[in-house]
Amino acid sequence: MAKQKEVKTNAMRILESMKIPFQYHTYECGEFVDGIQVADQLGLPHEKVFKTLVTVGNSKNYFVFVIPIEEELDLKKAARAVGEKSVEMLHVKDINRVTGYVRGGCTAVGMKKQYVTRIDRSAQEQSEIYVSGGRIGSQIELSPADLCRAAGTEFAELTKQRV
Repeated sequence: MAKQKEVKTNAMRILESMKIPFQYHTYECGEFVDGIQVADQLGLPHEKVFKTLVTVGNSKNYFVFVIPIEEELDLKKAARAVGEKSVEMLHVKDINRVTGYVRGGCTAVGMKKQYVTRIDRSAQEQSEIYVSGGRIGSQIELSPADLCRAAGTEFAELTKQRV
């Protein structure tokens, strides 16, 4: 049986061109599943797996936030982190048009345009994190600092406080 050729995503090509080391992981998935299901399927600790959320600001500009899968984006903190009066979640139907990615395959690296992006500060506590590889069924493992460099971003406080 012939070895299946690995199909590279935009995100993977960008990481390679920047000489950023990463591991690529795949999982079986026919349609969108949330990050917790992905982590469980790959046997990954939840605190190392991050989801990518896209928002639209008061200014009508788009902003990207990368947060732990079990956390919820604090819209006030997110707006402050990008200098906006307010941000709201981008409607699911607009994700592909804005980012070039589909829901569940969205990643901060290699979107149609380079949007202002912030990564939750908690990522800095991990030696490596997992984010979408740019398509459903793929995850990229890399250091938080390398994701920060590849996405041209910085870390910020983005999630709601747990009680």
